[in-house]
Order: sequence, then structure tokens, then C-alpha cells
Amino acid sequence: MNIRNFVIIAHIDHGKSTLADRFLEITGTVSQRKMREQFLDQMDLERERGITIKMQPVRMNFKYNSEDYILNLIDTPGHVDFTYEVSRALAAVEGAILLVDATQGIQAQTIANLYLAKKENLKIIGVINKLDLVDDPEKIEMLKQEIAKLTDQKPEEILAVSAKTGLNAEKILEKVIEKFPEPKINIEKPFQALVFDSHFDAYKGVLAYIRVVEGEISKQKLINALATKSKIQILETGVFKPELTTVEKLSSGEIGYIATGLKNPTLVRVGDTLATNPNAEPLPGYTEPKSMVWASFYPEAADDFDLLKDALSKLKLNDAALHYEPETQEALGRGFRLGFLGMLHLDITAERLKREYNRQVIITTPTVSYRIKNRRKEILEIFTPADWPDSSQIESIEEPWIRLGILMPTRYLGGVMNLVGNYRGVYRQTDYLGMDHLILNFDIPLSDILVDFHDRLKSASEGYASMNYEFLGYKPGSLVKLQVLIAGESVEAFSKIVSKEKAYNEGNALVKKLKDIVPKQYFPVALQAAIGGKVIARETIPAMRKDVTGYLYGGDVTRKNKLLEKQKKGKKRRATFNRVQLDSEVYLKMFRNAQ
Repeated sequence: MNIRNFVIIAHIDHGKSTLADRFLEITGTVSQRKMREQFLDQMDLERERGITIKMQPVRMNFKYNSEDYILNLIDTPGHVDFTYEVSRALAAVEGAILLVDATQGIQAQTIANLYLAKKENLKIIGVINKLDLVDDPEKIEMLKQEIAKLTDQKPEEILAVSAKTGLNAEKILEKVIEKFPEPKINIEKPFQALVFDSHFDAYKGVLAYIRVVEGEISKQKLINALATKSKIQILETGVFKPELTTVEKLSSGEIGYIATGLKNPTLVRVGDTLATNPNAEPLPGYTEPKSMVWASFYPEAADDFDLLKDALSKLKLNDAALHYEPETQEALGRGFRLGFLGMLHLDITAERLKREYNRQVIITTPTVSYRIKNRRKEILEIFTPADWPDSSQIESIEEPWIRLGILMPTRYLGGVMNLVGNYRGVYRQTDYLGMDHLILNFDIPLSDILVDFHDRLKSASEGYASMNYEFLGYKPGSLVKLQVLIAGESVEAFSKIVSKEKAYNEGNALVKKLKDIVPKQYFPVALQAAIGGKVIARETIPAMRKDVTGYLYGGDVTRKNKLLEKQKKGKKRRATFNRVQLDSEVYLKMFRNAQ
């Protein structure tokens, strides 16, 4: 059986999905009548944003030198937040096409994905895309030399193609057959397969996407999920054409899916090994993804808690990097604390909950996890300001740091250095990539780049810079809890963890934002930002004014003054007793503005 299993890896927007479209056309996998742009991007969200969010496998048949070949392609995401998707796809294949946009050149995520592929010992072939947009042969030649250096190829071996027009796309498939190794085939051994993805089907239960490593499997067979100890009787076996297409059996070396019939999404995990022998040695799987960013999701209507819980469990099946656990806040009720790989991952998760499960949620300000050693020498992991202990109980604080790599044209070096100088970053080194590109390496606290760093980086480099980061570990930090008081009462939902040197600016910005959002009351409302009981910033929302003198006409001015004085005393008395009741709309506006 002639099989080639491979992926396309690249930076975001370098043309992976468009190249996959050409492969589908060349191999006749999808008829011209059904063809549409970004065919493998199944979600409307992916096509709207022009990005791949979920890896998508497809099986293609191709004839080369009078022989029939099965080509299993996995189209992967390009954004740094979905690196985990890429790493899972790489574990299921033997080769990778490294795609580089001719107009943008090598970008940060190009190199990050290349290192992941090398770690898996994959055969890599470099390809330059968007040849139709570049008229300069010297630029293409220089790019070939840069890619050749990275992929250990000769410059003349690098193919230049146009995925849009289909120019030289067939040559890539020929090179895939020539250069990529065949998978090792062991049909005689007992069945073993690696689960590299999954999703939930209302009728067939959990569908596990698998790479069969040893043996073969067909429907009605009984197998075991080694990590969860669950037993599975297979309802259906199939392949991706790219729609799910049933086949009689899946054999060693093939990529396909099995319908498990299981209605509990937690019984099949991504990265698990499926085997006929319950005591078999698990295959080398994946490391658990580490959540980098945390935010709380609360249903807009308190009664929708169980519906949100059900939606998250199904979404978790399709997104192995998503982590969630229940939590409660006095102001917002019952909800969930969610862990994400980055801000785009958070944004996409919220959008998928809305579109796929019709769940509207309130999202708290994104934060990172902190480690605190208290006076009793206990190590506490803190995810929300509400859990932050009193400063008198804190012995030391640690926060997560990352190694940030910024790839850019040399001419933007000054602007980007000035930008990073405004953050708590520590410069490490500069790596030169070719004549006019370089990579700046910094160590920086993760919390500093969460919200607006990427937008500022694009502004400083006129859109040319790209960034990638990896987790370094926890380092000591000078951090404080910034409390928000509304009419003298602390509102934990608006509290933040900030560095001491930024506390005043953060507090000032916070109360100014609240002043525009909190509705007026019949008495003046004080908005205060405080650290450990000391107020560092304040704004006041003036009272709503009722015209108590409107019915007066003429007469002595003392009558008017008497009524106004009475109103003033009433407002003062009301302010001492009244609380400000905030509805969900205030939280919604505040947290939307925070992202």
C-alpha cells in the first residue's frame, strides 16, 4: 500500500488552506461543482477571519508513475495560540511542507512550527507561495537560500508555486511521494492507534480521529482507551474525503476515524492510545497543553449554568487545549474559570460558544496564574484577584515569564526596541536571518503582552513584525492587588493584579472607564482604586438631578434655596444608606472594553 502522511505548516495567512484547495482539485477529491475557497476550513468563523483554527485531515488518491498513492494531508493552524493543534498533527505524520509567503518572507511562526517538525524528526520540504504576486527573481532567489538554510535543502530544491492559480502545485505532490518516507506498516501485530483529535456527534457519540500505528480495526470490534480505562465497541470506521466516509477497516499506517458511540465526552482523550490489549504500553503521546491565560465565563442568565456546562464539555472534546472548572463570584453567580493558550484562543472560544451552542457569556478581564508563598511556607496558585491573600500574609510572589521572539525587517529595529522599552522586558540577543531580517529575543512577563502588545507591535513595524513566544517558567515579581470600590464597597469582579510601578496608571484608567459605564444614581457615587486600603485614584459620578423647583413661579428666592438645601440633605442621607446595584450589562460593557 503506497501511503504518504504529511502536514502543511506555515505562519498565519501564508496560504496553507488555499494550497490544500489546489491539492483537492488536482486529486479529484472534491468535484469542481462542490469546490469553494478554504474548503477544509469547516467553520464559518475560519472563513470569515481567513484563518485556520482547527486542524483538518483529508485523504486523497493520486496516480504517479503509473502507481496509485494514498495521500493523507492534515491542514494545520498558523497562529501561535494554536501551536498545540500543530504539535498533535505532527505526531501523526512522517513529513511536513513548510510554506512561506513570497511577499512576507519567513515569519516568527514559520520558524516555531519548523522547530516543532524537526523535534518530531519529520522530513521537511520548503515551498515558496504567492509567486504570482512577486516579479522580482532576486527576491525569490534570496528567499530560497534562507529556506534552504533552515530546512537543510539545496536552494534549487525549493519549489516556488502559486496556490491561487495552481502554478506548480502538482509538483509538490510529486515531491511528497519522492521525498517523504512511507509509514511503518505492522498489520500482524495487535491493534494500536493514537488519538490526535476528536469531536462529538449527537448520533454516533465521540468520533476519535486516529493514526493507526499497528494492526487493523473494523466495526463491532472491542478496544480500550488506555488513559481513561474505558471500553469501546466500534460503531463505524471511516476516512476523511474530506467528509466522513465509511470504510470496512483501518490498517497500520492509515489515518481515519472511529465512531465510539460514547455519549460522555471525557471518556476519550486527545493524545490517548487505543488498543485491543488493555495492558498495552501507551504510544508516545502529547504533553498536556499548559494554559497561559485565564478568564472566567459566566452565563448572562443565571439559569443557563447547566447549559453552559454542557456546551463547554462538548467544546473541550474538539479543543483539547481548553481547560475549565466551576467557580462562583458574589456579583456574577455561578460560572467557570477557563484556561487558554492565548488571547486569540479566548476570543475564538467565546465566539464558538455563541455560534455553535447559542450561549451568551460575560467574560472577566483576562489574567495569568501567579504563585504565592505565604507565611506558613505554603505555595498557592492564584488565578483571580478574589483569591489574592492579604499582603501581610504574603512572603513572596512569582509570575509567569516567556521568551518572546520578534521577527521583523531590520529597518524597524529602533521602533520595536522603543516599544519593548515601555514594558518590563529583558533583552537577550539578536539573531540575523538573511540580509534584511532579524529576530529580537526578550524575556518578558506574560501579563505585559496579554492585551494590547500585539497591536502596538504591528503599529511600530507598519504591520511587518510577527511574534512567537514560549513559556520559560515563574520568576519573582513586585505585584499588588488593585481593588475597585464603588460607593465605598469593594467589587471583586473589577479587581486586578498589577505591577507596583504601573498601579497608579492602571487604577486611574480603571475608574475613568467605570465612570462612563456605571449608571447615575440619585446620589453622588465615588469610584475609587485602592491598594491595601490606600486610595490611589478616584472619580465621582454626579447625582441624577431632579428639578425640585420646577413648579415654583416668582416669589422670594429663599423659597427656592430652601427646597434645594432640603434636596441636598436628602441626597447626603441617601448616600450613607444606599448601595449601588450593578446589573449584568455593566459587567458586560466593562469586560468587553477590557479585552
